[in-house]
Amino acid sequence: MSDDEYAYQHDIEDLERKSTTAARLFDIRRIIGGLFVLYGVIVTIAGITASDAAIHKAAGININLWTGLGMLALGVFFLVWLTLSPSPPPPVEAPEPAAPGE
Repeated sequence: MSDDEYAYQHDIEDLERKSTTAARLFDIRRIIGGLFVLYGVIVTIAGITASDAAIHKAAGININLWTGLGMLALGVFFLVWLTLSPSPPPPVEAPEPAAPGE
């Protein structure tokens, strides 16, 4: 393997390692779960502090409370899923062989 091919292969392996690390960091389950938990907390608080008039307007159902709790449950589901089934770790870097002729 020539020096150019060796450098090219090393660059490819480095990019694959960085790509895997970025994929783990920006896993869509983390983003969706975090947003659902955040919005679920906000909507649940709005449901807890809802007035009687707002509840009466929604046919006697505290829709903000139930929607907020549902959003919280979905967000927690995504975060638990991420914890129980994480993305594969980046490949372990093998020691680099010496180039021929060195």
